[in-house]
Amino acid sequence: MNSLSNQIQFTPEKCKQIALARLDLIHKWQEFRRKAVNKLQADYDFVKLHNTSNSHLFEILGKISRGSLHRWHTILNGTEDYTKLLPQYKYSKADEYRTVLTDVEIKIFMSLLLHPNRISIGKATALTKYKLKEQGQSFIPADITFRRYAKWFKDNNYDKWVLARDGEKALSDKVEPYIKRDASLLDVGDILVADGHKLAFQVINPFTGKPCRATLVGFLDWKSTALVGYEIMLEENIQCIASALRNAIINLDMIPKIVYQDNGRAFRAKYFTDDKGFGELGFYGLYAKLGIETVFARPYNARSKVIERFFKEFQEGFEKLMPSYVGSSIINKPAYLKRNENFHKNLHQDYIPTIEETIKMIDMWLKFKNSQPCTNAPNMTIAEVLENRNKQNIDISLLDDLMLATEVKTIQRNGVRFLNCDYFDERLYGLRGKVLIKYNLFDLTSVKVFTPKGEYLCTAERVTETHPMAKILGTVEDLEDYKQKIQKQQKLKRKTINSVKKLLTNDEIKLIEARSNQEEMENSNNFQKEFKPHSNGVQKINNGEKSLPIFKNNSEKYEYLIKNDPDNPWISEFKKTKEYELLYA
Repeated sequence: MNSLSNQIQFTPEKCKQIALARLDLIHKWQEFRRKAVNKLQADYDFVKLHNTSNSHLFEILGKISRGSLHRWHTILNGTEDYTKLLPQYKYSKADEYRTVLTDVEIKIFMSLLLHPNRISIGKATALTKYKLKEQGQSFIPADITFRRYAKWFKDNNYDKWVLARDGEKALSDKVEPYIKRDASLLDVGDILVADGHKLAFQVINPFTGKPCRATLVGFLDWKSTALVGYEIMLEENIQCIASALRNAIINLDMIPKIVYQDNGRAFRAKYFTDDKGFGELGFYGLYAKLGIETVFARPYNARSKVIERFFKEFQEGFEKLMPSYVGSSIINKPAYLKRNENFHKNLHQDYIPTIEETIKMIDMWLKFKNSQPCTNAPNMTIAEVLENRNKQNIDISLLDDLMLATEVKTIQRNGVRFLNCDYFDERLYGLRGKVLIKYNLFDLTSVKVFTPKGEYLCTAERVTETHPMAKILGTVEDLEDYKQKIQKQQKLKRKTINSVKKLLTNDEIKLIEARSNQEEMENSNNFQKEFKPHSNGVQKINNGEKSLPIFKNNSEKYEYLIKNDPDNPWISEFKKTKEYELLYA
């Protein structure tokens, strides 16, 4: 019974219909014969009736002969097993294919079809026929014969087809089965997935001032699918990765248990995985120091990193909306970059954001992204899942020392020069030579300064520019800023004089003191003149306008004025700019 059921299970439906129709026809024939006197004549009459009818059996079986009836009856041998009446067709097995192509023809055809240059079926067919003719073969199979064989081979040997034509990565991506992971078993912060992404739009290089495609290194929380930390740098390097991890830890307010990351050289650096290699700079293995386990993804296996799906959505939902979008390859570059596309070139707005503007726009998009449903938690948004975590009150100063990006600089008169700004602290006064600065592109109001051996010197603040005519056109803040800077200069000068006195004779000291007292008196008189009130007894300050704090950028100024001075005419002028459109529209 089991063997019969297995046979039926793998029998084509059309064949079963034919066998059942034959069985019904035998029953009708036998009944017709029992009523007849002359059996031979009855057979001929029955065959004639069937062959001229429009019955359902005729539609299935077509015309029959008397001999067929007797042969089917004999095969049944008094049983009702219709499977004995199945058509005796020869069916190919899964690894077989009935074709008129010879072994030689198949060998030539397949050598072309499985070529790594991915020759088309039509071209492989044409070349095969040409080669067979050159070899003197008279009978050449039709094109459709080759195409049918190619289709059968592809359907039944798809792994071989992909490997030969597309390579191992395609085999891994298209054919090999993958492991489905249950993210519901995770908690927020259990696993951060890290990878680098070359931005598909241009930003202003802060070091050169020229447009470039920077690299975004991101850390994505597997549970919530939220990008919890990222950094934008000109290339994927150690400092960039460390800074991105620092931002992730600060935003989560917790140290992840595992970092699942790319197999690239930068991610595998000893700075992260070992206690060796950076000792001369005072650095140690970062992950080990923080108690983070590291897992590296299989090379060239995009499925193993869930962050790859995030970057695809990031490109579609954010990057393509940027006016400086240039595409990630020649295939998907925008129309305005193609030849003779004058229409799109005229429509294109040539605006390239700074890194600071880019970070602000990415943060706004991430806010939108996190408002969407989370795939790993039903009936919850990404933000809601992210909020449901156990915070650890992380010491940010420890992270700063470990993870801020580093550059070598030379101390100048105004401290260290970085990104067209000066950073100064009194600790740098009188020093020359090389130092290491640690910085975060998310906050450039200050940099940390270290000796080449990694010893902390100071935190240097960004030097602000002074109003060129503070006493007439400046605000109260401008006057105070100028006054404090003059006083700081005098303080540092006195410090130097007091130090030098220890190295000189009494006569030399008296001479220096006399000169110093004279200069201080002159400076004091000049200072008092500069800040002398007007004749009417009232100091003129910025034409009577309300003083404003010092802003790092236009967006900071805009947000301040919206809250404190919404009628300020500067707001309406700023709303006309491209910067406002990108940030707030």
